[in-house]
Amino acid sequence: MEIAHNILAGQHLTAEEAYELYQDNNIDTMDLVYEAYQLRQHFYGKKVKLNMILNAKSGICPEDCGYCGQSRDMKQKQRYALVSQEEIERGAEAANNHQIGTYCIVMSGRGPSNKEVDHIAHTVESIKEKHPQLKICACLGLANEEQAERLKAAGVDRYNHNLNTSEHYHSEVVSTHTYEQRVQTVELMKKNQISPCSGVICGMGESHQDRIDMAFALKQIDADSIPINFLHPIKGTKFGEMDELTPLKCLRILAMFRLINPTKEIRIAGGREVNLKSLQPTALLVANSIFVGDYLITGGQPNQLDFDMIQDMGFEVDYDTNIPTTS
Repeated sequence: MEIAHNILAGQHLTAEEAYELYQDNNIDTMDLVYEAYQLRQHFYGKKVKLNMILNAKSGICPEDCGYCGQSRDMKQKQRYALVSQEEIERGAEAANNHQIGTYCIVMSGRGPSNKEVDHIAHTVESIKEKHPQLKICACLGLANEEQAERLKAAGVDRYNHNLNTSEHYHSEVVSTHTYEQRVQTVELMKKNQISPCSGVICGMGESHQDRIDMAFALKQIDADSIPINFLHPIKGTKFGEMDELTPLKCLRILAMFRLINPTKEIRIAGGREVNLKSLQPTALLVANSIFVGDYLITGGQPNQLDFDMIQDMGFEVDYDTNIPTTS
């Protein structure tokens, strides 16, 4: 195969070509990983970007997302309103001390109130005064124009709003908001010069075609950062008994997202520990970004294991979280 060679020469995979590659069992997964690695190496070298999440508001959500332990249908222990400015700033201090490049402030719920946006904005302004190099990503749900402008003015660098699944499969995942609303939120942030972060959750029963459609949808909206979550089933949710991923399936998914979005930050996100298992280090041959520490309501592995993994693979932490220019 010369997929990477052809892409670097200016060609692009079509949706049909990508689907054929992905579903062809005669093509070894590690061959696809090698092709993806060539692109990862070309655009990002040996660098690995680090991200850390703060669950700034937990539960208290009217949405019925089938994967989420914070949905309206779950009786969740971790339920609390938006935390104080001091607590968010302590998280930023921890991120800085642990060499994290991007600090992600996440809120549960359909979308933020103006009061909540003001709270986040004041806090971000304070964080930026102390740690101007720390990139701030806000993940607050569906937002409006005024809120986007306020976040931009405060210094928010990136906004995360995942597509989560394909347009075709969306109704199987959630009924309380539309796929179009998710796309509109990403486009709104782009309009306000906030870097768009948008990704997916794989392993919820979607088809091979759905996964390829997800990757091309993110290519179309031009997401700068693409977090790829692998379902960590939570008992009591719609997908709580789902278990269809293997480490090799996860690697194949990652490889295809890199081949379809060669220049983008591909991030291994939630569920990597329970789904990739011993192949986590191999995934860094494709992805150039990871979350460090815990996720929203599920735990991650100890930070030191992530630093050891990066070092053992011959990679190094990237402290410059700017999006690279393509060559």
